[in-house]
Amino acid sequence: MSRVRFPIWCAVTGTLLALAGPAPAADESADQAPIEVQGRRSIASHPQGRLGDAVRPTAYRLDLTVDPAQPRFTGHVEIAVVLASGTREVFLHGRGLDVRRIVARIGARTIPGSWAQLDADGAARIAFAEPLPEGAATLVFDYDAAFGDTAAGMFRVRVDGDWYSWTQFQSTDARAAFPSFDQPGFKTPFDVTLRTPAGLTAVSNAPELPLTREGPFDVHRFAPTAPLPTYLVAMMVGPFVTQEGNVAPTRQRADPLPLRIVSTRQNAARLDYARENSAQIVRLLEDYFGEAFPYPKLDQITTPILPGAMENAGADLYRDDLLIMDRNAPLAQQQEFGRIVAHELAHQWFGDLVTPAWWDDLWLNESFANAMGYLIGQAWRPDLDIWSGTLDEGFAAMEIDSLRAGRAVRQPIATTAEIDGAFDRITYGKGGHVLAMMGAYMGEARFRDGVRRYIAAHRHGTATSADFFAALSQAAGDPRIVPALRSFIDQQGVPLLVFGRDGERFQATQIRYAPLGQPTPATRWIIPVCVRRGSERQCKIMDGRSTTFDLPGSEPLVPNAWGTGYYRVEMPRRMWSALIASARSLTAGEALSVADSLSASVMAGRGTVAELAMLSSQLSRHADSRAAFAADAAMSKLVRMGLVDTVGRLGWVRFRQRLYGPLLKRYGFDPRAGVYAGEAPARMRWRSAMLASLLGTSRGARLRHQLQEAATRYLAGDRSALDEAWIDHGFDLYLVDGGEEAARKLVDFALSSEDPVARPAALVAAARSSRTAVASWMLGLTDPRLRASERLDILDGVMARRATRPLGYDWIVANLDSLLKGSEGPFYAARIATALGQFCSVERSEQMATDLRPRFAGTAAALQLDRSIEQVRNCGTLDEQLGAAISEEFAALK
Repeated sequence: MSRVRFPIWCAVTGTLLALAGPAPAADESADQAPIEVQGRRSIASHPQGRLGDAVRPTAYRLDLTVDPAQPRFTGHVEIAVVLASGTREVFLHGRGLDVRRIVARIGARTIPGSWAQLDADGAARIAFAEPLPEGAATLVFDYDAAFGDTAAGMFRVRVDGDWYSWTQFQSTDARAAFPSFDQPGFKTPFDVTLRTPAGLTAVSNAPELPLTREGPFDVHRFAPTAPLPTYLVAMMVGPFVTQEGNVAPTRQRADPLPLRIVSTRQNAARLDYARENSAQIVRLLEDYFGEAFPYPKLDQITTPILPGAMENAGADLYRDDLLIMDRNAPLAQQQEFGRIVAHELAHQWFGDLVTPAWWDDLWLNESFANAMGYLIGQAWRPDLDIWSGTLDEGFAAMEIDSLRAGRAVRQPIATTAEIDGAFDRITYGKGGHVLAMMGAYMGEARFRDGVRRYIAAHRHGTATSADFFAALSQAAGDPRIVPALRSFIDQQGVPLLVFGRDGERFQATQIRYAPLGQPTPATRWIIPVCVRRGSERQCKIMDGRSTTFDLPGSEPLVPNAWGTGYYRVEMPRRMWSALIASARSLTAGEALSVADSLSASVMAGRGTVAELAMLSSQLSRHADSRAAFAADAAMSKLVRMGLVDTVGRLGWVRFRQRLYGPLLKRYGFDPRAGVYAGEAPARMRWRSAMLASLLGTSRGARLRHQLQEAATRYLAGDRSALDEAWIDHGFDLYLVDGGEEAARKLVDFALSSEDPVARPAALVAAARSSRTAVASWMLGLTDPRLRASERLDILDGVMARRATRPLGYDWIVANLDSLLKGSEGPFYAARIATALGQFCSVERSEQMATDLRPRFAGTAAALQLDRSIEQVRNCGTLDEQLGAAISEEFAALK
């Protein structure tokens, strides 16, 4: 993609100058009709989802006065539109806006209108005093609105005594900041002006023009943007610190690309890592897409409360800990940096430059960017082993994709309330894994060529799944690519390939995977299947119920070569035993796939814990740490689910100690900060996995003591005592003997800190202390230093422990109305519903259905609640039917 060049800027500037027209006359308000405000009343006749094409925006002029220290901001907005026919009313969006004045400007005439918000989702109507004629018009608004206190709309947070504001508009929260036609298919240029108190920094999508001053305000004007949908607009204001740099020219780009890291003041000394490494990732992406970064500058901005990150064009936004670090940061934090920065910057092409026409193609944005996060992250730092995470995420998505309550990756979206429900593990995990599977089948070069075709055909515009499928099929020269992709993207479920052997031939038959006690609906996929036997790998498109593979040799069959296939496998016991016995020869991806399929077999009532234990024993000697602990993670999940009794857990502890105890001597452990700085990441991964496995064993007693002492010294002010890599373990263990008093000290430490790692770690550790008195106190915490978004972190911690989970449930039931009120971004309600899925009881699932299903109805989290209810019921069914046997198998472990 080319960055926006001078002729485009000229054309856009001319459009916006024409839109703006002369400044509104002082007495123009005399023509203004009284404003009608209908608040949250629902009117069935208005558009519930898409607005349609009766009125199309062509450009925006946003002029906002933003002082984060005040509770509200004000705005003057002008939207150039084209009306398909004459009308007296216009439907658009605005949520919680106090609109004082509306006029339609048509040439020299102004026609007053009245504003009404029609529902809680922000559908709005302007009724005009007389009909607007067909053709061009400019809608003019003056209004004010409240800042949010969670990461949705225009929100503000106080950090270290200073107030800052940011915007987060995906999916439908731009309407909380300005009147708009808030849907992705409308891409227009934006002319943004931000008026702020003197001395504050302002950031938007485009480069800032020379600063001016008008009265008491600094006036920050920005160059017109390339065409954008409303959800990608960014406006940030505060006493930010910045570190400026650039991305050096590349083969695709002749000039340096301006690059800044923008953060709150206390992070000033920790911006270098993000600047240097963001530049490297930009260059890798330019090479992948074969063209320059598509916007004239890049700002990487942080906030303390965003759940993740957001791909605003030229102005990406991240939660603090995703960018604020140095080269000695914990391995996991650096992995997240690479994955998420690559994800968000890939969006600049795939999502920003080319945008889905409507939210049912959201997966085009997120599934592709998710796969790119792992692919480009791996290219950035191969030593961090980021790539295998895409398989972890895909196999995790299978857990919910195998439920009856679910959806396809590409899900038709009819109403606004359904949009946020698409931001889930199906879109990110399944969609990303399916694309990785298709890329592995096509070959990376052909897949990349298909992506380039797609971008070239739709730049600065919108596109659909059909457009993307066609581009991949053309690049592959294989028309079967389209039906294969559609079979995974357009229908729900996980294929289960049942393998059998007939001499040197292997037969695979596809059915749909289902947990124990659940039906298996008839579903058919067109599956790219890759199998391996020794060094021979064979791939084919499986377009019928069964297929065969001819693979001579004596080695066991590896039924998901490289682990890239989005399917699970089942085999006769003899084939399982042979594969398990050779597990050390598997690639890391294959080991993850085998562990997932064998674990799923246990959950379906076919596999055994003894087989998982045998796999864990074999993999414990694997060269790759992720593979070495893959089966261990599957067994740990059974324990966490509550399927293993006390005697069984003792057997589990003995087993882990035998397998992983020798690693303690090999890798050692010292909790002090920086002790392992510069150590090879592979060795650090082994130590981290070893620590997690041994802490609960008798061999882990010394480790526990070391971490308790280190955490105590750290909280007393000695920051060198505990490395950030071990901070979660340290804080958890600090609470073991300290009781309620220690929890209160830990919470006070958290609320007094702005450290992006320590603050959330301390809060969550206190919440998951397993003490009901602590959990009850924290759920009712009224400390003004506690941010609204942190209440969900506390709830997650309470729900993570069996001892406090019932208390958390009762609190959710009592407070659900206020928790679900209004819009808190796409992940807020879903997090509550997800936290409820950790019970393991048929009776509890029935209680959840009675207590909560009616109250979640119509929200974006309704589907996630149904998933949680089903997971709780499935776990309860497994416990009732096989829990005793599972516990006995754990107890027998040696």
